[in-house]
Formats: sequence, structure tokens, C-alpha cells
Amino acid sequence: MRRAVRLWLAAWVALIWAVGLPGAAACATDAGAVHVVVLGDPHLPGRHLASKRWVLQTINAWPDVALVVVMGDICEDRGTAEEYASAKQFFDALRPPAQFIAGNHDYIYEDLPSAEGHRVKGSPASRAAKLARFKEVFGLTEVYASRQMGPYLFLFLSTDDLLSPYLAQISSGQLDWLRDRLREAPTTPTVIFFHAPLRGTLLDYNDRANRDSFVAQPAGKLRELLLKNPQVFLWVAGHMHVSATNESFRAPVNVFEGRVTGIHVTDMERQQIWTTSLFFFSDRVVVRTYDHKAQAWMESLDRTVTPPRR
Repeated sequence: MRRAVRLWLAAWVALIWAVGLPGAAACATDAGAVHVVVLGDPHLPGRHLASKRWVLQTINAWPDVALVVVMGDICEDRGTAEEYASAKQFFDALRPPAQFIAGNHDYIYEDLPSAEGHRVKGSPASRAAKLARFKEVFGLTEVYASRQMGPYLFLFLSTDDLLSPYLAQISSGQLDWLRDRLREAPTTPTVIFFHAPLRGTLLDYNDRANRDSFVAQPAGKLRELLLKNPQVFLWVAGHMHVSATNESFRAPVNVFEGRVTGIHVTDMERQQIWTTSLFFFSDRVVVRTYDHKAQAWMESLDRTVTPPRR
């Protein structure tokens, strides 16, 4: 009798968990995989803050999340102290471990706009100070990092060039670090997370797609590095605010040089927010899109990417 009661209580608790928490049962689709959630361009505090908070509640309810990657442009506009304080407060509510990447809005602009109200690109000293603030707020020793998860190597890059005229360029020091990491693991399937996409992995659907300030820079050197390192098979990016309904979101054009699949992550500066989940199995990566307004996976956007053979 007591055993029957215990089983009944366990079933009742499970039912409450599944019904009472947003998206609680949504993660059970890929049991056995390492689940990485990717958040694109939060722009905090920004617009639709309630919708952004709902996203965190949903992710917190998924018990299988191993890591959340925040893809840059964490700050709403110019990386002010107030914006960083808002971002810290927001992400303090996130339960799974997180990796933060810097985007252009996190460091590249001066605090004060021009007399006409436009953003002003910062001096090297201003940019360096904001990158230091980024590291302090998120408890980082550097704005780029690596992490081994199972058979995969994750490389997290940040926009950090202090002089570039472009919006998404890594410094020469970071490029050297990236080259060294790839040289150390030539047979390890590798995923790169960076704020901006690779050139040519989007259709020219507006006047920004594939333009210099809206692709990963230095584009030529990164292309050369990727061609020399076939272990890199995924490049995950934000920056372009590509909607899940955009034709470029999941398309043949996403594949760079026939080798590296570009994953474009939607921004969070909207009422209807989609997030990307990467499920890492030993022999494949399943890419899924979750509609947080509908609380449902968009199965028509599912895709599977096979890592290179080791």
C-alpha cells in the first residue's frame, strides 16, 4: 500500500512539473545529448523585457541544459554602466551555466551620443574600458574562451578590436589565440561561437547582409584559417537579427565554402522570441528552434549536421 502511494505521489509531482513550468517537457526530445541553448542579441534592458524574462523561465525549467551561450549585444545600445547593471540583474536569474560573448553594442560606442543623437564609435581607450567592464560584470578573465564538451571543442570569440572601423572584428591577439587552439586539436570536431556570421552565409535580403560591418572580420584571414582547419564544422552567430521566418534562417546558403555550416540565431529584441538549441550527440548535432510564445519546437526547421570524421 505504501509503495502504491509513493508511486502515485511521484506521478503527481511529475505531472505538476510538466504542466506548471513553461516548456518543462520540451527538452525530452533528445535524451542522451548535450543540450546547449543559444541566445541571440538580448539588447538589455531594451524592449519586450517581459518576453525576455519568460525565455529565461523556460530555459530554467529545462533540466537537461548543459550550457547557455549568449551571443553578444548583451547591452541595449552603448554598453553604459546602467545597461551592464541591467544585464547582470537579468542573467543572475539564469540557472544553467552560461558563456558570454561580447558584441559591438557591448563595447564599441562612447557613452554619450552625438549632438544629433547618433552613436559615436569609441576611442581605443573607451573600447578597452568597456571590454574590461564586460569581463568584470560576467566574471571572465578574457573575452574569448575554449571549452571541451564530450568529443567536441567549443571556441567562444568576441568582438574586441580597439581600432577596427567594422562592427565585428577580432583583434590580432585573439586571432593568434584561435590559430593556436585549432593547431592543438586538429582532429577534434570544433564549433565556433561568434557575434557575427561568416560572409556569404546569408542571402542578400537587406542592405546589411554580407556587408563588411555585418560579417566576421578579418574576413580574409578567417576564411584562410577555416580552410586550413577542416575540424571546424559549425559557426554559430547572431548580429544580423535573422528571424526564424526569414528564408536565410535555414537554407543551403548557410554552408560556408561547402564545409562550415552557419547557424543564425534570432535576436531577443522582439515580443515573439525564438531560441536555438544544439543537441550534441557523439556522431551528429541536431539543431532545433523553440518558439517561446507558442511554447513549441518548430519541427520544420530541424536539421542535423554531421561532424567531420576524426
